[in-house]
Amino acid sequence: MSSKKVYFKTFGCRTNQFDTQIMISKLQNFELVSEDEADTIVVNSCTVTNGADSSVRGYINSIKRKNPNAKVILAGCGSHSKGESLLKDKKVFGVMGHSEKSNIDKLLARDESFYEIGDLDYIDNSVVEEFVGKSRAFIKIQEGCSFACSYCIIPSVRGKARSLDEDTIISQIQKLAQNGFGEFILTGTNVGSYGEDSNSSLAKLLKRISQLRGVRRIRIGSLEPIQINDEFKELLHEPWLAKHLHIALQHTSDKMLEVMNRRNNYRSDVKLLEEIASKGYAIGTDFIVGHPFEDEKEWSEGIKRVADLPLTHIHAFTYSKRDNTASASMKNIVRGDIAKARHKELTTLIKSKNLEFRKSHNRNLEVLIENSKGEYYSGLDQYFNRVKIISDEDIVSTWRFFDSVEVEEEGNFYV
Repeated sequence: MSSKKVYFKTFGCRTNQFDTQIMISKLQNFELVSEDEADTIVVNSCTVTNGADSSVRGYINSIKRKNPNAKVILAGCGSHSKGESLLKDKKVFGVMGHSEKSNIDKLLARDESFYEIGDLDYIDNSVVEEFVGKSRAFIKIQEGCSFACSYCIIPSVRGKARSLDEDTIISQIQKLAQNGFGEFILTGTNVGSYGEDSNSSLAKLLKRISQLRGVRRIRIGSLEPIQINDEFKELLHEPWLAKHLHIALQHTSDKMLEVMNRRNNYRSDVKLLEEIASKGYAIGTDFIVGHPFEDEKEWSEGIKRVADLPLTHIHAFTYSKRDNTASASMKNIVRGDIAKARHKELTTLIKSKNLEFRKSHNRNLEVLIENSKGEYYSGLDQYFNRVKIISDEDIVSTWRFFDSVEVEEEGNFYV
C-alpha cells in the first residue's frame, strides 16, 4: 500500500523553494508531516556545484540510516545530473524532473521505482495560492538560462530561458494578495530575461503587478547587469519597489570576467551601480572567489574595486569545481586555503560597508515581520536589512513602521 505521509527537503535557491511549494499545492492524497513522521521523503535537490551534489547525497544517506523504510524521491536539478546513477545504486526509490511537479500525487503513489525525467523545455503554469510557513510569497516568473558562464551547469539541468505566462503570474499574485500576502519576491533561474521570448519585459510585468490590489512591496531576484535597461530604470522611483537590488557581478576583474565567460565588465558595472545607489538603493551581488586563474594580481584588483563600489550585501562563494563545465578543466587552480582567506577578506569588507549603509539608512523603515525567535520578532526592511523587535503582542505577518532604529554591528534593533 502506498505511503500517505510525506516530507519535503529543499536544497538550493529560491526557485527550488517555489518548486517545493508547487509540489505541496498538488498533493491530494498525502499528508504533509515532519521528517521523522514521513514514510515518503521528497528531496528537491541542488546541483550547482560538486559540493551541492555531495550535500544531497549525504542527506539521502542519513535518511537511509535514520528511516530505512522511507521511500526517497529525488526531484530538482540533481534529478537531471545525478538521478540516473542514484536510482541505479538504489539510493532513491524514484526520480522526477522539473516538468513532473504537477504529477507528484500520482508519482508518490507508485509501488514500483520510477525514472520520470520529463522535458527541459516545459513551461510551468501552476498557481500557488498559499505558502506554508511564509510571510512573503515567492513568485516564479521564468525558467532556465541562456547564458554560458564557464562555471555553471544550470542551463543544462533547467534548460534555456523561457517566460511563464504573464496572465498566470498575475492571477497567482491576485489570489495570494486575497489570502493576505503583501510582499512578493519575483524569482527564476535568470529573472532579468523575462519577456525576451514573449514580446514583454520585466519592467512591463512589474507595472502590471504594482496595479494589483493588496500588492504592497515587490522584490526582485538576481539580475544581470546587462538586463537593467532604461525601461527598468524608470521604475526605480516607484514606492512599491523594494529599495534593494541584487545585481550579479560575479567578479570585478575584467580578466576574471572573461575567464568566466561573463557578459559584463567593470567599466559599465561601476557606472550602473553608482547610478542606482544615487537613488537611495542598497545593492547586493554574487561574487566567486578562487576561480581558476584568479592570481594575486587579479584578486588585488578585484578586492580594491569592490571597496570602491557602492555594495551593501553579498553572496560570496568560494569556487567549487562543477563537473561538465568549462571551468572544471581549467588549469591555474587556486589553493583552498588562499581562496578561504580571500572569501573572509571579501565578506568582512562588505559587512563593514553594510554597517555604514545601515547607519545612514536607519529612519522611516517599513518592515514585514516574518518570524519570532527568543525574545525578538524580526523582518526585513525595504533595504533588505533585518530588523529585530521586542513586542508584547504577536506581530508575525504584520507590517510595522519605524521612525528610527538602533544600528549595531550585528543588526538593527527596535526596542
